[in-house]
Amino acid sequence: MGLDLYYVIVGMLILFAIFDLFVGVTNDAVNFLNSSIGSKAAPFFIIMIVASLGILAGVTFSGGMMEVARKGIFHPQFFTMPELLTIFLAVMITDILLLDLFNTYGLPTSTTVSIVFELLGAAVALSVIKITAATDHAMALRDYINTAKALAIVGGILLSIVVAFLSGALMQFLTRLIFTFDYQERLKKYGAVWGGMAMTAITFFILVKGAKGATFMDAQTVTWIKSNSFIIMAGIFIASAMAFQILILYFKVNIFKPIVLVGTFALAMAFAANDLVNFIGVPLAGLNAFQNAIASSDPLNITMAALGKKVHSQTYIMLAAGFIMVITLWFSKKARRVTETEIRLGQQDEGTEKFESVWLSRKIVNMFDSLFSTVNSLTPAPLRKTIALRLTPVSEGKGVYQAEKPSFDLVRASVNLMVASALVSFATSLKLPLSTTYVTFMVAMGSSFSDQAWGRESAVYRVTGVLTVIGGWFLTAFIAFIVSFIFANILSYLKIPGFLLLFTLAGYMILKNHQKHKVQEKNKEEMNIYNLHKVENFQESVSQTFDHLAFLLKGIRESFDAAFEALFQEDLDKLRQERMQVKHFQNSTNIIIANIFKVLRLLSKEDQKVSYNYYQIIRRLQKLTDGHRDTVIRSSMHVSNRHKGLLDAQIAELRQIKKVFLNIFFLVETAFRDKEIVDCQEAVEQFHYLRELVDDFNENQIERIRDDSSKTRLSILFYAIGGNCVMMAKQNVKLLDIFNESFKLNQNCS
Repeated sequence: MGLDLYYVIVGMLILFAIFDLFVGVTNDAVNFLNSSIGSKAAPFFIIMIVASLGILAGVTFSGGMMEVARKGIFHPQFFTMPELLTIFLAVMITDILLLDLFNTYGLPTSTTVSIVFELLGAAVALSVIKITAATDHAMALRDYINTAKALAIVGGILLSIVVAFLSGALMQFLTRLIFTFDYQERLKKYGAVWGGMAMTAITFFILVKGAKGATFMDAQTVTWIKSNSFIIMAGIFIASAMAFQILILYFKVNIFKPIVLVGTFALAMAFAANDLVNFIGVPLAGLNAFQNAIASSDPLNITMAALGKKVHSQTYIMLAAGFIMVITLWFSKKARRVTETEIRLGQQDEGTEKFESVWLSRKIVNMFDSLFSTVNSLTPAPLRKTIALRLTPVSEGKGVYQAEKPSFDLVRASVNLMVASALVSFATSLKLPLSTTYVTFMVAMGSSFSDQAWGRESAVYRVTGVLTVIGGWFLTAFIAFIVSFIFANILSYLKIPGFLLLFTLAGYMILKNHQKHKVQEKNKEEMNIYNLHKVENFQESVSQTFDHLAFLLKGIRESFDAAFEALFQEDLDKLRQERMQVKHFQNSTNIIIANIFKVLRLLSKEDQKVSYNYYQIIRRLQKLTDGHRDTVIRSSMHVSNRHKGLLDAQIAELRQIKKVFLNIFFLVETAFRDKEIVDCQEAVEQFHYLRELVDDFNENQIERIRDDSSKTRLSILFYAIGGNCVMMAKQNVKLLDIFNESFKLNQNCS
């Protein structure tokens, strides 16, 4: 290949860097936004402005980290420019695909782990190719790979999981003991000192420890800061403590709010300083390799020993990358989705959980429950009582609505930010690309654990969520290594056709992920429809509940219609789509039931009849979703197992059942939506007609069993569908009866 082609490759690397900034920030925004957003420390746009300024400041501190991409994983002196560009191209394509996949599913993964293992996988691939092609076999794989540095990075990342969790848990426990959940009075006594310590810690780790990586500071400035660090820190502590005390005493300011905002700035800054290498380090290394090569007499064969030297990064490049990161932060919808995952796992109150319980999470919860019971029994009663009083959450009362309540308070938010920013900044000062995702996530989980956010009603679900995220991290490392290894081989052997193949694959995968994300956003918007944020007026709340029921019935009706037709045509893809919708309808039902509980709290003890009706709604809803789930799963399993399809006679009978069944659904749905009864008696008559139809068709089915035209599994499916239709139609009629009574329509559907 001629030298001109490598101009194109370097250009592609730069374009990939821009795109990688988009997908990378989308994934990592959770690292510095979740505490301030979850605690509602300020309006959303203020939080975003503070985080944006932190990013722009942080990118100028990231110069020292750029060396990781050039020489942190492999020894560049043993590779030529074409070989390094092959490695870097494989890494960038893999990184974009991997991060976009995780972003689509709203799971925070580590951009640091992905880039490290991608570099490792691609470098190993090229090293193996070189070793295989060599005739003297003088070099081994360990000679090409910077094993010591790679192991140090991996070890630091894994250690960060444990250290971050324990640090977050311990600091939150001590801070909560000092301030308790009702912290306003204690804030006047200890707030200024605590705030001064927090500000000092942030400044120490970011300014003093991070200064040597700053692109805008010369060596003399860095040396002066380091030699006068104690004086600087003492001055910051005194100044910030005095400022906070004045704010508390004279302006009645809750100083946790400015501390959280400063912490958000600090963590955004630490993130940008530590993680910018993950997005542009590889393309910049490729650019450096190309510049060094073309300056030599033999650009295609000269080895890249020059990359092993220290290179001063240009501030304007860092700032340009920072602006792209800020733009992504403001406009990425996927970033909001990733942030929501972490906030929901750490919210103080129980709510709709994103994850289900699994065997391992139940075992872990049971183990810790036994451990704490043992510790509790060994702790002296007076000490136990004192600690319990200080760690008991304060009830918010009936006047605070779920939409207005923060997911956790400002005390925990400030601890999350202080501990995470300190750990990340310290790692940056050591030039270790510590995963900000790992640190911030595990600090947040540790602090929520200490705050008893993982109560008996939510612990197994939260633990499952944490295990899912951590499992995704290890999966990231495995996928990153394998995929970049394969991509590097494809690029090395196939050259231009290989690049075109990978480029097409990347475009296709990103398009598919985008389409999947649009479906998820649509489902999320539908879920938001069901949220009953304010529950003040009973009659209005009841009316909204029936609006939600109408929307739910419409969704189930359309899903049933599609599932029936897919079963008739043995369309497995469509049945799988409807099966994926099952969980969506169950979650919607759970939200409606939670809303009903909110409404019931408005009722006095004398409202027994209304309470009974609302209980009946819960019971009927659960049966409806159970019937829908059973029918869809049975149908999809039947087709998936390649069992014999429905007979023509069975399809004709089920079409008649479907027509009546869906009409009942539509009648009830219309009544709920319009708040006007269509005709109660018509619904009852159609239900009786449906039951007679099913009875008659069941008789026909007996004859088919006798003449052996309908096999066992087919017969079970037919009977199950008919039975579910009757049961679900009955629940609709009962719901219509409750609706009539709720709105005093005086028409009984019994």
